[in-house]
Amino acid sequence: MATHILFLGLVALTCSLAIAFEPSPLQDFCVADTGSSARVNGLTCKDPKLAQADDFFFSGLHVTGNTSNPVGSKVTPVTAAQIAGLNTLGISMVRLDYAPWGINPPHTHPRATEILTVLEGSLHVGFVTSNPDNRLITKVLQKGDVFVIPVGLVHFQRNVGYGNAVAIAALSSQNPGVITIANAVFGSNPPISAEVLAKAFQVDKSVVDWVQSKF
Repeated sequence: MATHILFLGLVALTCSLAIAFEPSPLQDFCVADTGSSARVNGLTCKDPKLAQADDFFFSGLHVTGNTSNPVGSKVTPVTAAQIAGLNTLGISMVRLDYAPWGINPPHTHPRATEILTVLEGSLHVGFVTSNPDNRLITKVLQKGDVFVIPVGLVHFQRNVGYGNAVAIAALSSQNPGVITIANAVFGSNPPISAEVLAKAFQVDKSVVDWVQSKF
């Protein structure tokens, strides 16, 4: 009897906690207080009475990104770090510029699904499904085309035109995060053991040493 009562009590407690959980914002907005030292899942809110139009504003996506780098691309983010009013709203965006044949190298967004729209040029885009299939789903996009990358999956873009390309992407998080595969694997600090990587990639250790030297 006592066990039965204890079980019912645990069920009731679990249900009450589930009902109390509210994943959506409980106020109109939560403009980030960038001066606060409090550590929370996101950013602390400043007094809503102090909110101004500039807290919800960003200017700069009309500016062409500098693609003079080894991969030939530039990402201009618009997250809660750039627009304080995005805090808790669960959305952000980026502008992506590509030099001819430039790439946005394989990477993941651990906290966001991405929807990408090509504004200029032609992009070869794709993502890889999770283990064990590791299936590549890929397509060449033209101006005005849209492509969705599911949350957490490795994906990439490559400019396959002879001119510059531009895209805009929306992401389902105020802070989607980004893990560039090559940088994370070969450029971690401190570095992953070359012996581990040599066995993982089935290559000689000297190959790993050479690749790590690039990062």
